[in-house]
Amino acid sequence: MNLHQRIVVGLSGGVDSSVAAWLLKQQGHEVIGVFMKNWEDDDTDTYCTSRQDLIDAASVADVIGIEFDAVNFAVEYRERVFAYFLREYEAGRTPNPDVLCNSEIKFRAFLDHALTLGADAVATGHYVRVVRKEGGHALLLKARDLGKDQSYFLHQLRQTQLQPARFPLGDLLKSEVRAIAQRERMPTWQKKDSTGICFIGERPFREFLERYLPRAPGRMVTPDGTVVGEHQGLAYYTLGQRQGLGIGGTRDGDGAPWFVTEKRLKENELVVVQGHDHPLLYSDTVTVQQLHWIAGTPPDSGKSYGAKLRYRMPDALCRIEWINSECGSGHDQRDSNTLVARFDTPQWTPTPGQYCVFYDDGVCVGGGVIV
Repeated sequence: MNLHQRIVVGLSGGVDSSVAAWLLKQQGHEVIGVFMKNWEDDDTDTYCTSRQDLIDAASVADVIGIEFDAVNFAVEYRERVFAYFLREYEAGRTPNPDVLCNSEIKFRAFLDHALTLGADAVATGHYVRVVRKEGGHALLLKARDLGKDQSYFLHQLRQTQLQPARFPLGDLLKSEVRAIAQRERMPTWQKKDSTGICFIGERPFREFLERYLPRAPGRMVTPDGTVVGEHQGLAYYTLGQRQGLGIGGTRDGDGAPWFVTEKRLKENELVVVQGHDHPLLYSDTVTVQQLHWIAGTPPDSGKSYGAKLRYRMPDALCRIEWINSECGSGHDQRDSNTLVARFDTPQWTPTPGQYCVFYDDGVCVGGGVIV
């Protein structure tokens, strides 16, 4: 990286982006901090922390000694992320808005804004690494701190988004980041990590969703059709969910907890089973669509890859099988936008709407949406 670049850093008001900005300043870059406000629907809600986050971001910029500004992407967020979020829940799926937040807001709307400021690059506090090969090709690698690695959320980025991106925390442990923030007397050094819906925050989820998707009660049944309760609307539940089912008592005296295993949309029925290890909660194949490959070309189906079906899970070995009914012999099946991941061991509750992300020896190659 050349010295004296102009780098625009997304300052969120958290400790990670604070230290990312400080590191870049120490490296001799001209650093500009920009706070993104992306949610306005309920600013007075007790769960909305954007005002305090803005104050913290401005305080950090003052401590570091960098220029600071704020920008509003609420319209872009509603159109590009939140509308998709609602459509998916309404269709009975469970989307992951954090992935779209990165591809559509942080590395699209924010990147475009940074370029108008004359930026050579943009930076965030994500825990990932980028390696640039000869010819300009960028690889997305897991972070040194595997417990904080966020490559899962960045797997939809394109080369044009990765090339100008800088991730100063990729080689640091979270404990080292907090130590730097404490040493430099940043007001964010003890601040808890943000959780909940991207840019909206953590809140009672069903209550929040009810503002946008009306209740549609229906039967809660076992796989054989036995009614065991009532659900409030399929949109409010996700596969593998245990809490909040509201089933009084247990069936046949069995004390095992209940889990959601299926949504029957036509019948408006929520199917539940008892026991974490019930066979209907597991599958050794996962169908994936809306595929995106960071290198621009699909991976080879002749080798094993690690895959994540959710952010916190360890990589699970699988093989890729391409599906393209229109292709006959002699065609490259990798032109298909549908694949089946065949896992060496059955996986617990693959969830439609979530992402299946593939890895090749620590390199994130891309992924798609579980269907």
